[in-house]
Amino acid sequence: MNIFKSYSLGPITLKNHIVMAPMTRNRAIDNIPNDIMATYYEQRSDAGLIITEGTSPSPNGLGYARIPGAYTKTQIEGWKKIATTVHAKQSKIFVQLMHCGRASAKPNLPEGAKTLAPSSVQLSGEIYTDSLGTHSYDIPEAMSIEQIQNAQDEYLQAAINLTSVGIDGIELHSANGYLLDQFLNPASNIREDEYGGNYKNRTRFLLELTKKTVDAIGSEKVGVRISPYGIFNDMEGNYDDLIEMYSYLVTELAKLEIAYVHIVDHRGMGAPDFPTDIVTTLKDLFKGTIITGGNVNTAKEAQEVLDKGSDLVYVGRPYISNPNLVEKLKNNIALTPPIMDTFYTPGKVGYTDYVGI
Repeated sequence: MNIFKSYSLGPITLKNHIVMAPMTRNRAIDNIPNDIMATYYEQRSDAGLIITEGTSPSPNGLGYARIPGAYTKTQIEGWKKIATTVHAKQSKIFVQLMHCGRASAKPNLPEGAKTLAPSSVQLSGEIYTDSLGTHSYDIPEAMSIEQIQNAQDEYLQAAINLTSVGIDGIELHSANGYLLDQFLNPASNIREDEYGGNYKNRTRFLLELTKKTVDAIGSEKVGVRISPYGIFNDMEGNYDDLIEMYSYLVTELAKLEIAYVHIVDHRGMGAPDFPTDIVTTLKDLFKGTIITGGNVNTAKEAQEVLDKGSDLVYVGRPYISNPNLVEKLKNNIALTPPIMDTFYTPGKVGYTDYVGI
């Protein structure tokens, strides 16, 4: 099967076509990548490419309890150790940079940090905090032009620092209702300046940031994740200019020759169906590496993703409880189901204790 053959992602060679999807796991005590995280990623290094959990480029972007950052020397040293363990198993690793934006609450932020977003539109519902249990989302502060530029600079510095210590590349998380996606989506972006309104303005933040990052670390080290038709975090799933916006976005990303576009497909987790064949539309426009997946549990299902035109296939939750996933797929071994109660709890249980199962 093609999924088990090597793949050239720009100048780096992946040992197979399987990507470990980014998944928030909340094990970074004090927001510092640690030894248990190094073990977790090392265990799952049979993937050709690992895309890490969402990692904040700024104290303002932390959002959730115990997610890692990439804005202090200690955090970068933690990621350096993780990269070393992954490379020892001949796998490659991109760190996903995720600023939570309005998906945040003050108890999860360090002193002096702010909940920022394109517009002052509050997310509905509640978020978990270690100190107070569930808590309503903050009413975000609408970002000034100066704050937008500062946030871009924070992403850029994180990318430079990460790749300087051996991380193979970074993924700009512009999906699932986090800051970059909040600029794209009219449900969360009601600005009337050059960063809001028509779709070209709504893509401005992401395209400016991508261009700066490409210029700083190289196009082959930059990926972008998007979630057309996604509704997570109160996103509007199907708006009038959605196809035009994403078509314009990937056309502009193609000009920058980035490493890949990563398209989220959460239909297997209950998300709405795609009303169009958006993956094919975007693949034809981008012409570079496309990563997609969703609800992949067998080698046959993984191969079908490639047969439909994608270049790499991501696997999410099965990787939580099957660190030797590739071996199991190759040999048609039944997968171990994950324990959902331990997805986001601190410690080893439900995290690094699936070995041998």
